[in-house]
Amino acid sequence: MRLLVGLWVFGAGEALVVASELGNSPWSVFAEGLSVRTPLTVGTATVVTSFALLALWLPLRVRPGLGTLLNAVLVGLAMDATLWLLGGATLPVRIGELALGIALVGVGSGLYLGAALGPGPRDGLMTGLHERTGRPVSVIRAAIELSALGVGAVLGGTLGPGTLAFALLIGVGDDPGYPLGPPLVGLTGPYCAAARLRVSSAW
Repeated sequence: MRLLVGLWVFGAGEALVVASELGNSPWSVFAEGLSVRTPLTVGTATVVTSFALLALWLPLRVRPGLGTLLNAVLVGLAMDATLWLLGGATLPVRIGELALGIALVGVGSGLYLGAALGPGPRDGLMTGLHERTGRPVSVIRAAIELSALGVGAVLGGTLGPGTLAFALLIGVGDDPGYPLGPPLVGLTGPYCAAARLRVSSAW
């Protein structure tokens, strides 16, 4: 239950950030850009991207968990469902959407990671590359996320002050979710690396 709630809250938070039109998280910049160039919705583009990234796990020999597969599907569904409920808003409301969205992503991320049922598609790619190349996790994370951000912006995704706010504040938002999950001490493998380094907000 914690896993499902966490993923849905995470997706709803990402949707609020997108709806604010003030700047998305890096992967949502990419998903929105993809939706601009294709008939896909932002949520569907997120799902498609997740499964494309999972395909990249194969040569890295990273094993998905139940949480991995649910992540790939539920986050995108939650994004589309939430965006369907939201309409146009004034700037003060949009700022509120951004703030609430960042908070929900952080809490949802903590709940999801606390369930310890497998890394998200983006986390697994990052940790798999780390294990195969020996490159620092932080360097690989930065390269992947900046690439997604750059390509997404070129495709038409929204890049703005909200993107910076997301990057600066998302780690703070995680904390409320972690106490609800099992301790991180003693965990090993890709999940542990992702959890300890706050990888891409449970993506």
